[in-house]
Amino acid sequence: MSVDYDELAQQAEGLLSGQKHRIANAANLSALIFDALPEVNWAGFYFLEGDELIVGPFQGKPACVRIEMGKGVCGTAAVTRATQRVEDVHAFEGHIACDPVSRSEVVVPLVVDGQVIGVLDIDSPREGRFDEADQRGLEKLAEIYVRSLG
Repeated sequence: MSVDYDELAQQAEGLLSGQKHRIANAANLSALIFDALPEVNWAGFYFLEGDELIVGPFQGKPACVRIEMGKGVCGTAAVTRATQRVEDVHAFEGHIACDPVSRSEVVVPLVVDGQVIGVLDIDSPREGRFDEADQRGLEKLAEIYVRSLG
């Protein structure tokens, strides 16, 4: 089942339009993504506080609360400022298993005025779940989120 990311982006634009609150927008976007993407078991945000990523709004099972910068897929995305698309998280050096059922992951860094403010993190229980189209679509949704903050 393929996802129509253009339609999802339009829905995100409408949902976040006129709203600047980072928590409210992250909560709504997490719910939108979790509901729209098949074979996803976690969709949410981590926000940078000091030198750690702290869990923000999400959909899915309880998550790790703190992730050190540079650690795991999320910390790596934040430090490198590059999207991490991982086919098999168990093969990722330093992977942090918040949910042992997760097998693949996409993490998109959120950058505002040249500074990383957090990451958008999507997990799947299926190895190799995410492809380039998913990565581009999720990067577009992250861009819409960052733009919504004003």
